[in-house]
Amino acid sequence: MRIVIQRVSQAIVTVNQQTVGSIQKGLLVFAGIEASDSKEDIIWLSNKIVQLRIFNDANGLMNKSIKDIDGDILLISQFTLHAATKKGNRPSFIKAAKPEIALPIYEQMIIALENDLGKKIEKGIFGADMKVALTNDGPVTIFIDSKNKE
Repeated sequence: MRIVIQRVSQAIVTVNQQTVGSIQKGLLVFAGIEASDSKEDIIWLSNKIVQLRIFNDANGLMNKSIKDIDGDILLISQFTLHAATKKGNRPSFIKAAKPEIALPIYEQMIIALENDLGKKIEKGIFGADMKVALTNDGPVTIFIDSKNKE
């Protein structure tokens, strides 16, 4: 699974001009799922997201996690994170999981994040044409791939 995390002061996702999820201070997480993703990937990433110390402490240093600041998470499924652009100008999404595989993994990720965070998270609608608006705080943007644990 590939994820992009953005530290935000606010984020909102709409579908058909209806708000389906919104947060104030917290993390906007885009998740790209591939067919080989497993429960192990979900557990590792969920823990990493919740424990990642990317919020400022009193000295302005990134020493606090989302849990430390009692922030929120907005999770958005995004298959385009698996875009292969090596050949030609049209991205290939062959590594992205088909919806029948990706949806159960996305739903398991929601449960894992809620358990690790200790509260409900906000989310988009899987497979929908979503509009996401955000104010990136910092800016802080982090990319993590569960298949390449650096």
